[in-house]
Amino acid sequence: MKNQSIDTLEMRSIYKEFPGVIANNYVDLQIKKGEIVSLLGENGAGKTTLMNILYGLYRMDKGEIYINNEKVNIRSPRDAINKGIGMVHQHFMLIDNHSVLENISLYLKETPILFPEKKVEENLLKFFEKYGFYVNHKAKIYELSLGEQQRVEIIKILLGGASLIILDEPTSVLTPKEVKDLFDLLRNLVKEGKSVIFITHKLKEVFDISTRVVVLRQGKKVFEDDIKNTNENELARHMVEREIKPSMQKKEIKNGEIILSVKDLSVKNDKGRGVVKGVNFDVKKYEIFGIAGVSGNGQKELIEALTGLRKWEKGEVLFFGKKYDRFSSKLFRKLNISHIPEERTKFGVVANLPIYDNSVLRTYDNCNFCKGLILKYNTIKDFSKKIIKDYNVMAPSINTRIKFLSGGNIQKFILGREISTKKDFIIAAHPTYGLDISATRYIRDLLIKMRDEGSGILLVSEDLDEILEISDRFAIMYDGEFIRITKPGELSIEEIGLMLGGLKNKNREEKLS
Repeated sequence: MKNQSIDTLEMRSIYKEFPGVIANNYVDLQIKKGEIVSLLGENGAGKTTLMNILYGLYRMDKGEIYINNEKVNIRSPRDAINKGIGMVHQHFMLIDNHSVLENISLYLKETPILFPEKKVEENLLKFFEKYGFYVNHKAKIYELSLGEQQRVEIIKILLGGASLIILDEPTSVLTPKEVKDLFDLLRNLVKEGKSVIFITHKLKEVFDISTRVVVLRQGKKVFEDDIKNTNENELARHMVEREIKPSMQKKEIKNGEIILSVKDLSVKNDKGRGVVKGVNFDVKKYEIFGIAGVSGNGQKELIEALTGLRKWEKGEVLFFGKKYDRFSSKLFRKLNISHIPEERTKFGVVANLPIYDNSVLRTYDNCNFCKGLILKYNTIKDFSKKIIKDYNVMAPSINTRIKFLSGGNIQKFILGREISTKKDFIIAAHPTYGLDISATRYIRDLLIKMRDEGSGILLVSEDLDEILEISDRFAIMYDGEFIRITKPGELSIEEIGLMLGGLKNKNREEKLS
């Protein structure tokens, strides 16, 4: 493992502008050897942009970067890596069909030409022994959960000699035990003199792991202090510059009729392996039914089957008692179903189209928006303006290409588009993934509101707090099966955590109706 040292790093007056959006507005940031600095802010505050500049993915318009009091020019990720900076992104930079060992070998610049894996494996085994932070290094990336893939990314940059580690929303895909393991590793790393920049929206984590906190708002740094000198309320106030209202209280669940009934459903993945194995569940009106599980246990394929993106191999799916062999986008509209996709920028919007075009991606042929083959652009633009207003989407104008919005604002836009009229059924896959505290609360309250108005909602989330907060019932999914269907409050966090890791309950067959 190559040792490099960053004693101090300074970003001075960093300015970055995208068309219609000032992402960083003369931001200063300092970090010293052996500290963990949390970077907080709402979606669109400029946190990830600032770190992408430090890692060489973006070029700043103005500003300077100093390492150990020497001005540096970081033009690419390779420049950053050579200077001891490593970054783990929200969306991992791994090659799915390669093994863990092969991915790490490709990253390391000093990998030998002859028998590269042998030398890398030696270093990897030493790393495992030293830190107790393991992963199956012979497995293919596609065989790993997202939590395990994140481990690969962290191990990769540490073996590459990173002295400063940037983690972008690192706990979004982790179980409680995996979060503990990660935090234990980070504490050991800073004892050795490494430094960490920790981007998160979870205030509790800031106090669990940080030595110092920096808050960005609308591209500007608005607060900075040692963690011992602040509290959650103060940080939340600096993040949003307004009072965050308490979460909506759920009303007592009504005994609604069954909307969706799934019976003995089995689904295969792209490799032909069975990843959903005979699951059974119902979702009723006035109900949020959650599916909790670590990524990679079949949730993705289950949702793809239920949204028409993948065929199921066996089983039945009934909607209001009528059996369907397969769903499709047009059938969804006919049945009054909405889908909030897991990968919002891949399946929810077309990045290079303006906001107004994205507002009618699924309904462009609706008589309200077209006359024959001609689109009614005045009506479409009025509709997109209404979404922006009604759902608090921060956007320069409806003519802005949607890729220039923050992730949270894209998510609010998709939600607004999908539930702008009352829906009988909503499939929401990871609806608040990577969102800040304000946007998260806003979207959860919207889902509760739709539920109270009679919609049935199928919620898939890796955020256990989200499942417990808004679900009426939820299933714990592991290795393609439902380990148990239960209600919030019936199991402890520890019991749920064990089940998420595959420990099956002895009374597994005793499921709630």
